[in-house]
Amino acid sequence: MKRGLVLLMAALRPVLYASNRVFATRMVHTVLRGVSRDRLELLGEEYFEYKLKPTLKINGVKELKLFMESGARVVLVSQGLDVVMRPLAAYLGVRRVIANRMEFRDGIATGRLLGPVIRPRGVFARITGTGSDGRRDPEQLVPDLGVASAAALSAAVISANRPPIKLDRPIVDFDSSPQHGQLSVRRSLAGKNVLLIGMTGFIGKVWLVNTLMDLPEIGKIYLLIRRQKSNPAQSRFEKLVEESPVFDPLSRRHGPNLGRFISERVEVVEGDVSQPGLGIIPEVAEALREKLDLVINSSGLTDFNPDLRDALATNVDAALNILDFVRGSDHAGLLHLSTCYVAGTRDGRVAEKLRPDYTPIDLPDFDAEKEWKSLHDFVKSAEAKAAGAEVTDELRKQALVKEHAAKDLHGAALENQIRKNRVRWLRNHLTEAGTKRANELGWPNTYTLTKSLAESLICKFGAGLPVAIVRPAIVETSIEKPFVGWNEGINTSASLSYLLGTYFRQLPTNERKRLDIIPVDSVCQGMTLIAAAIVERCNELVYQLATSVTNPCDMRRSIELTSLAHRKHYRAQEGLEYWLRLRFDAIPVSKQRYERMSAPAQKAIIKSIQRIMAPLPLRKIPLARAERSLERVEKLIELFKPFILFNEQDFVADNVEKLSYALVPEEKADFGYETRSLDWWDYWINIHIPALRKWTYPLIEGRPLEVRTPRKVQLEPVVGETKTESERPEVANFGVPTAKKTGTDGASWRYS
Repeated sequence: MKRGLVLLMAALRPVLYASNRVFATRMVHTVLRGVSRDRLELLGEEYFEYKLKPTLKINGVKELKLFMESGARVVLVSQGLDVVMRPLAAYLGVRRVIANRMEFRDGIATGRLLGPVIRPRGVFARITGTGSDGRRDPEQLVPDLGVASAAALSAAVISANRPPIKLDRPIVDFDSSPQHGQLSVRRSLAGKNVLLIGMTGFIGKVWLVNTLMDLPEIGKIYLLIRRQKSNPAQSRFEKLVEESPVFDPLSRRHGPNLGRFISERVEVVEGDVSQPGLGIIPEVAEALREKLDLVINSSGLTDFNPDLRDALATNVDAALNILDFVRGSDHAGLLHLSTCYVAGTRDGRVAEKLRPDYTPIDLPDFDAEKEWKSLHDFVKSAEAKAAGAEVTDELRKQALVKEHAAKDLHGAALENQIRKNRVRWLRNHLTEAGTKRANELGWPNTYTLTKSLAESLICKFGAGLPVAIVRPAIVETSIEKPFVGWNEGINTSASLSYLLGTYFRQLPTNERKRLDIIPVDSVCQGMTLIAAAIVERCNELVYQLATSVTNPCDMRRSIELTSLAHRKHYRAQEGLEYWLRLRFDAIPVSKQRYERMSAPAQKAIIKSIQRIMAPLPLRKIPLARAERSLERVEKLIELFKPFILFNEQDFVADNVEKLSYALVPEEKADFGYETRSLDWWDYWINIHIPALRKWTYPLIEGRPLEVRTPRKVQLEPVVGETKTESERPEVANFGVPTAKKTGTDGASWRYS
């Protein structure tokens, strides 16, 4: 439809221009009605890159740049749209342009041009105009372009840069709580000792590196890292420093002295947050309590629906163990990382408040402590049931059925197969039970249930302690630090954005719902501000780090920006597959249309075909593969429905902005928290999706990441590291001999 109108306008353009050039210019651009600003800006870039740029004359470009270097002020003039002129101006180094501009409402073109309309100069312009190099004085352009006056022409000049987004909204605090004046991060954290838990995770690594880069005044940073079987904590940290790209900025700054720099400021403590006392040997723990000013807990199991045992141990038990550790210190505070989505399945504005014993369904008489103990009791009963005769008999039958690959097993081999089946049965049983209980109470998954329980228990048992609960939204690619475009692992949005880059088109979603994405370095800046507030004892209990109120981006725009980012990538490739893929833009649809026309309906058709073809040999494999692929799509969509379809939530983030406003002026550039000026178009298209394509999509496809040459870094010995019998005992920095055993269980935790 849209292409047909474009062709029609192309055919009518000569006739329209002959009648009235201004009217013709307006009419030609009406075909853009309904197109988003985001799409027009990308299409403008494409037009310049693939159509206009190859036609530029090299000598002419050189002469223009020499002319500008002489100090001349140049304005590019065109009857085309500004979305095409801006990339051209950026290429030429010109700062100002005169071009036609579309009117937009809610980011969608109305089809109307804003005044003044820049008409074509006419077919005889080259003959009647003066100057063969394209130069025109303003007085000459006024009649050529049909502008009312030279003043009107000057008013039509616009910047060649994309319009900056700056929504400066002052924070007015009507609370009667006392104000604390200006805040200095450098002064507050100078010489302060911090224990960082969860450093091996995405947020933890970025916070550590950014702090080492921006805050040399800080004291010692202790890293609590768990031993993985025979792999000590120190070795795990050294491997990260040697191999992780997140340490590249530090490596560039310090070169061969990187190891010495890190050893002077960072110390590894071997422990396990799921154990009482954090799994640290008592002597080291006691010395830490005396030294620490702050504990940052960024650990957490981020799988949506994990084994209930793992979720309780990592998200709830660990939080209480850390709280007990902080209580044993006479002056340490706690910064605990939670998530905005503890709000659960509810709509509306989510305030920065903590309601003890909260459930999204407002269950009366709910007690978080009783629920926590009840879930642990359920785990124990499930373990007993798994070991009981009834389940064992069923597992033995499964191992002996004819269809099973191990049908001829007997004796020890059979018992071993039963043991494996028991482990699988218990894991599935506890995973389903955790999800079911979360849904009953109003949370979409086990992850948000356990994170909310931890908040309630911290509120109950941490009364009187300097504690701040920090709730980030969906944490994604960095915009600046440690470098532009850093991401890691298969995170929240990666799977969905990858799906939108395939031939999948219809994503069930609520277009108005805001997808609350926040860059990881914005989260880390917020954490540093809050850390300073905790040390100064001027912190609030809850801080939300989110963008859905300060700089909203709804699902319609998020889906389109993701599709445009994929389009930009495929447009630069060659081949039929890429040509096809760039034409498969994903669109938001209703749940009903998705079920009627997308993956569920396609799977039903494939099943029908399989039933018809069942009597025929060798015709099932391709269809079976397609069915499995559609089933994976269905499961993925089902998993993310709470984040893309249900629950229209807006997360208030005023408390951290108050801290940012209170910063001393000289520190605002380094430590200010600012998400209002985030340019989502630039972020999604030029930063976020390219970062996922580099760091995450290979993992989804089962491909290795690009090969990197490891850095050679030698660090100082670890505090409290486990030694084998063959290793000689060493004395750690606290003057305490290292322990022989920590008792870690070797479980592999994922950190938020």
